[in-house]
Amino acid sequence: MRVLIIEDSRDLAALIGNALKHAGMDADIVGLADEARLAVQAVQYAAIVLDLGLPDADGLMVLDQLRKRHEATPVVILSSRSALGDRVSGLDRGASDYMIKPFAMAELVARLRAVMQRPPDMAAPVLAMGNLTFDAESRLAVIGGRTVTVPAREAELLEVFLKRSGRVLVHDVLDALVFGGAHDKASNAVEVYVHRLRRLLADAGCDAEIHTIRGVGYLMRPSIPTPAAAVA
Repeated sequence: MRVLIIEDSRDLAALIGNALKHAGMDADIVGLADEARLAVQAVQYAAIVLDLGLPDADGLMVLDQLRKRHEATPVVILSSRSALGDRVSGLDRGASDYMIKPFAMAELVARLRAVMQRPPDMAAPVLAMGNLTFDAESRLAVIGGRTVTVPAREAELLEVFLKRSGRVLVHDVLDALVFGGAHDKASNAVEVYVHRLRRLLADAGCDAEIHTIRGVGYLMRPSIPTPAAAVA
């Protein structure tokens, strides 16, 4: 599979290209919007990595032109624009994902794989529990009518909990789903991120809670008691 990298920083583009090569992907690199337009006309790419701060045009213009031609190629935006409005705008205009610079190269590779595996035009679900809704596409949460920014790893955890509502998730399952099973059983990475997510939800006034099931795992449920959960 071939990915187009639209990034004017040669050093960063080379690093991304090298990471994709190690992940088994081929990559073409361009640094201008005009070059990007010619590239997408000549090649059917599996995905596009798009920087917004291009020298000759805003990267969003490239995205707009793609979508006006009804091109469904997944696009992952890379940008230092971290404001909520910028992220929402990019996603609303047709980006498949939005990553803020600086970023972890391994996470970019993982997100590219995810968007490439997504069936065309498949809308990611909006998940809900109590006064919480979470848009799995935009990665934005709304709690009690207020938009809450959820960091990337915590957002992945939240999606897992909401998709498996009513089930106890054991440590190894969470590690596999969120971290790819990269940690050994002695690692406390799962506990750290569960704690961060739990605190974020509580601070935002969420009426759904993550409970620790001692010796088993974690369960997310509304504050109002629900029937006994199954173990996953």
